[in-house]
Amino acid sequence: MTSNLDLALLARWADHLLPVVNEAGKAILEVRARGFAVDTKADTSPVTEADHAAEEIILPHLESFTPSFPIVAEERVAAGQIPALTDGNFWLVDALDGTKEFIKGGDDFTVNIALVHDGVPIFGIVHAPVRKETYVGVVASDGRRAEIWRDGQRAALSVRSRPERVIITGSKSHEVPEKMDPFLANYDVAEKKVIGSSLKFCLIASGVADLYPRFGPTCEWDTGAGHAVVRAAGGRVHTFDGVELQYRKPQFLNGPFLADAGP
Repeated sequence: MTSNLDLALLARWADHLLPVVNEAGKAILEVRARGFAVDTKADTSPVTEADHAAEEIILPHLESFTPSFPIVAEERVAAGQIPALTDGNFWLVDALDGTKEFIKGGDDFTVNIALVHDGVPIFGIVHAPVRKETYVGVVASDGRRAEIWRDGQRAALSVRSRPERVIITGSKSHEVPEKMDPFLANYDVAEKKVIGSSLKFCLIASGVADLYPRFGPTCEWDTGAGHAVVRAAGGRVHTFDGVELQYRKPQFLNGPFLADAGP
């Protein structure tokens, strides 16, 4: 099953994982409804019961149908459980991306699962529990597919050709104005859509925004699923030198990057 990662196989995995991310999303909302404590990890980032609950739902499913694929999951890594990675495939899981937004009572948080192959994401699911939307992107040697799943219906996603007046999307919690402002000076900006979590990638993939420049630090589990959705929709996620963002880096840390519709 794991030797030929074609479009049909990746699409079946997406179908399998749809109810899983929905279950994880419901667990997150249940924690929010009853209240929760906030802890601080060694890197000073916040973590809640919801992060752990969602991750514990997702990981057994991945382990059951791809037992040979290592899993790099944010809370496992924080606990020191870091798998040995070779040149093969591995999963990236951020079971609650946008924890700061979640803690503040915002709605811009997501459940994220990505599969990395040859250093780039080829499969991504971004589920937004409050919005009841799930973005799916698969990229294989025999094709690619990007969709949004909402209310039992599926609709195709595609980036749009960059217009003269661009729409920018950026972070609610991690903006770097001293770098963002000079970047924006190069464009005729019609609007800036500020939103939390990996939903910024989804705005690019949906053709709602044109550029997502990121200057602040991220980890690979923050970007993997959204990266796959953008790729599947016809866009790119790359460094400011034009090189596609790579995965399996030391400490899983990303440098600055830009998501856009591509050349």
